[in-house]
Amino acid sequence: MLVTDINNVKIYNLSGGKSVPQWLTDKKQKKAAKKNPDADRHIELIQDFDMPGVASCIAISPDGQYILATGTYKPRVKCFEVCNLSLKFERCFDSEVEKFAILSDDYGKIAFLHADRYVEIHAAAGRHYRLRIPKFGRDLIYHKPTCDLLFVGTSPEIYRLNMERGQFLLPYASETASAIDSITINPEHQLVCVGTQDGTIEAWDYRDKKCCGTLDVAVNLKTSKDVAAVTALQFKTGLTLAAGTSTGHVLLFDIRARNPIAVKDHLNQLPIKKIRFQPEQNSVYSLDAAMLKIWDETSLKQKAYIESRSNFNDFAHFPGSGLFMFAQEDTKMLPYYIPSEGPAPKWCSFLDNLVEEIASESVQNVYDDYRFITKQELVELKLDHLEGTQMLRAYMHGFFINVRLYNKAKAVSDSFAFDGFRKEKIRKQIEASRPARLQLKSALPKVNRELAQHLMQEEQMSNVKRSAIAKGLLGDDRFKQMFDNPDFEIDKEADDYRLLSAVLKRADRDKARRKENVVVTGLDEDEEEGKSTDDDLYSEKSESEKEEESDEEMEEEAPAVRTKPDHKKAKKRAIPVSQEAEDDVEDDGNEFSLNVEEGANFDIIQPAKKIQSMA
Repeated sequence: MLVTDINNVKIYNLSGGKSVPQWLTDKKQKKAAKKNPDADRHIELIQDFDMPGVASCIAISPDGQYILATGTYKPRVKCFEVCNLSLKFERCFDSEVEKFAILSDDYGKIAFLHADRYVEIHAAAGRHYRLRIPKFGRDLIYHKPTCDLLFVGTSPEIYRLNMERGQFLLPYASETASAIDSITINPEHQLVCVGTQDGTIEAWDYRDKKCCGTLDVAVNLKTSKDVAAVTALQFKTGLTLAAGTSTGHVLLFDIRARNPIAVKDHLNQLPIKKIRFQPEQNSVYSLDAAMLKIWDETSLKQKAYIESRSNFNDFAHFPGSGLFMFAQEDTKMLPYYIPSEGPAPKWCSFLDNLVEEIASESVQNVYDDYRFITKQELVELKLDHLEGTQMLRAYMHGFFINVRLYNKAKAVSDSFAFDGFRKEKIRKQIEASRPARLQLKSALPKVNRELAQHLMQEEQMSNVKRSAIAKGLLGDDRFKQMFDNPDFEIDKEADDYRLLSAVLKRADRDKARRKENVVVTGLDEDEEEGKSTDDDLYSEKSESEKEEESDEEMEEEAPAVRTKPDHKKAKKRAIPVSQEAEDDVEDDGNEFSLNVEEGANFDIIQPAKKIQSMA
């Protein structure tokens, strides 16, 4: 079951999903169904609800117990009994069926209009009679009050076959029409209306057997260049008539006026094939080859639409419900269910329960085996000539294209893609065959690496308290997401981080300065501890030197009287002075000189004081 949501209207495709090929055995069919991911949601509303090739027409019996459908190939009719949800019988024909009409409340009496001008009357047991009409037929309808079967086709005449007497009656001849495409009968006053190929509607009174009025439909379609043929007709009440044209327009008329009440355009220039009304919901259903449109009769606002990958040929609607049956150019006949248009019929009331079960699930538009491409990609693939054909389905700003066609076009447009893929595959195989190299794995996480590195540095600090905090942040599972989940990554572009970054930078700068001061202080202490003790030896003063300094101070306090120094007394007082000092004293009268051995370490101030004292 596939669900689509259009304008907040849920549409359930009861045959959604891929079909299993018929040529597979039962065992293989079960395996193929299990591999399908939608197998658990796939339901088969009616068993064998399909045709070998194409389904052309579909209808529901007046009592609502049987569904009849015709198709090819070989031309056949299938009757499905809804109470058993299965096929009741199947009959084949010699030619294709254009239209058919159910003459009784059940499948007991059916009339089939064939493409080769033959008309077959079937009873419950099978074919009852076969006859031929003068011209090729396009539509037929049964007039119950008189038991007349009416045929229209390529001629301007309306052929009448009386089912009670079993003979043809005089036909009704149109004076203005060249051919007639459709026919309908008003159920209230039995007015017969036919839609002509010339864009007019003719009304015939069955009591007078004359044309009582003509309505020009094509005049009201000024936008259409060609003359629009009336391809579909349907009465809602005794006064309201809907007409569908070959240009894709639906017009609502009051038969008392010549101008339409409303005009609805399908916007695809395809002929309207069928029109039906839903009085309970005030809805109109109009079908063309591309889609079924569901729109409001008063406001003309579109409620929803149903599309298919194949062209639609016919549809049937269960009165008073939201169940639709479609015949299309495919083997499948599609059942659709729209809860907003009415409840499910009694025989499939379980659909309401299924809808409630999947109501909470997400609703998606599903396009199996299709790929969406833009207009530019279509040009690059050189498939722009397919625009407007059935190979492309226009959607929004691009198209849906079959995946197989897309892959073929991609392979042709990019002929070197396989070579690149082959080289990349070979490169990966070569790398896989090489011996594994030593790879150093970083201990830092993928998320917030700087923060983790900072915490690791604090973990190695001597501060026990801060080290424990950092270790707890890195090892605690509660903070694991901060280093694994990208959602917790620090955003350096955020305003909050910018405000805090200045404070963090200032704090880091202060820490760096404190570290530098600690390092410099440690180096100074090491230098002082590592100094040589020679300075201390030279800085120490002997007792004699101290006495000499005291004598010098006493001399400064006394009057300055210059006398010739007595070298003998000096020699007696300066007995511990070295020979080098004596030589300096002798040379003091001429010029000051200081002889220092290379590599000596001393304080230059202290020797100067010594020299002055000796002088």
